Amino acid sequence: MDIKQLKFLVALDETRHFGQAAARCHVTQPTLSMRLRQLEDELGLELVRRGQRFEGFSAEGERILAWARSVLAAQDGLLAEAAACRGHLVGTLRLGVVPLASFDPMRLVSLFAERHPGLRFQLHALSSDQILERLVRNQLDLGLSYLDRLDREHFTSLELAEARMGLLYDQRHFHFTSSSLRWEQLASLPLGLLSTGMHFRQSIDHSFRARGLSPLVRLEADAVHHLTQAVSAGLCCSVMPLPANGSPTDGHLRLLPIEDAHTLAPQGLILRRSAPASPLAQACFEEAREWLANNR
Repeated sequence: MDIKQLKFLVALDETRHFGQAAARCHVTQPTLSMRLRQLEDELGLELVRRGQRFEGFSAEGERILAWARSVLAAQDGLLAEAAACRGHLVGTLRLGVVPLASFDPMRLVSLFAERHPGLRFQLHALSSDQILERLVRNQLDLGLSYLDRLDREHFTSLELAEARMGLLYDQRHFHFTSSSLRWEQLASLPLGLLSTGMHFRQSIDHSFRARGLSPLVRLEADAVHHLTQAVSAGLCCSVMPLPANGSPTDGHLRLLPIEDAHTLAPQGLILRRSAPASPLAQACFEEAREWLANNR
């Protein structure tokens, strides 16, 4: 058994396709398949269910896969620890971000990139539950998510921002004369919102219900760019977070503040407490703490 076989196994899980996994690992598909069979022979277990294409993992394969991720995480941690001992941070920081985060993740990414030119970054748009799950499984290093359902025994966090909301609209299709809007005014507008169940959507629904209002939801989507496209097409307006530096304009799009509009919980940067500890994640978390203390 060697580390490459474990990388092949994890790549297959992430791509769910033999050819794509081989391409990601820079080997041919026959080589990847052969090495995985060698791993199965050595362990005496069938890990991968095969037909004419990839059909998933066996129950035993799922258990071995969890160990493979831990071994690869330990290798990454070893390399990161060695680099930290030399005064450098290297590797890939995996950051999960909820849709419509009020805190711009690029502010943190830019901070880390400036201080550590050798770092690479992966950003994943995920729900708050998915972020916590992937942190536990060591598939993410840090999460930018809501803090209301956080288990403080297993996670530590830095509060970043309380999200305020604004109405995103295209001035070619809608026109408003006031500098802010009330929820009562939004109730009569065609709206495009995130899918029901997403945290930001729950805050919007709560704000309408608390006032006895029923919004006119014309479109629902689980991707922010689809909402933006619908707004640009004039199909609807949408409720978006207000950035900390004001209400920006982008072409014909405008973002108008909504009075008394807040999410149900603040957002924060989240770090897993349990092993294996990531020197990279811990170092970036502490740098974020220092940066926040100096920029409150």
